[in-house]
Amino acid sequence: MTLSLYSAVVPNYIQILGAVAGLLDKAEAHCAENGCAPDDLLKARLADDMLPFGYQVKSCSAHSIGAIEGVRAGVFSPDMTPWPSTFDGLREAIAKALGAVEALSPDEVNGFVGQDMRFEMGEMKMPFTAEDFLLSFSQPNFYFHATTAYDILRWKGVKLGKRDFMGRPRLKRSPH
Repeated sequence: MTLSLYSAVVPNYIQILGAVAGLLDKAEAHCAENGCAPDDLLKARLADDMLPFGYQVKSCSAHSIGAIEGVRAGVFSPDMTPWPSTFDGLREAIAKALGAVEALSPDEVNGFVGQDMRFEMGEMKMPFTAEDFLLSFSQPNFYFHATTAYDILRWKGVKLGKRDFMGRPRLKRSPH
């Protein structure tokens, strides 16, 4: 079996971005049902030295379609713009990322293999091949931020389970 870069990256982005969209819906419903202010969740963080829920959601976009855009440009730097401060703004950012990821073609993504690119943050520069950047840097960051967003909501009492994190798995289709 040959596993392409596209199949190792893009379907995972689609699955988890869809799950993050669901987390946003459940978080907003939790606020409405329990009379809590949206900022109680949007600004929540697991530890004082961690960034809040809104940043975690924004980073799912940054490490999915943002990573692809970085590979296209040959350089990826952290997005330092403010994250959306409302559920609707976060939902829109995730929907935009999901739409852009769904529009990626296997030929384009597989064509990245062997291409040079680098991560830059201030004076730090880290050289990668495109596939190593996506698989060993950006994809772990993507999962870290999705997991942290999930964990913040669980910690704040939002009723979630593993299925909410996993989203819709890619099941084998029946020939019937």
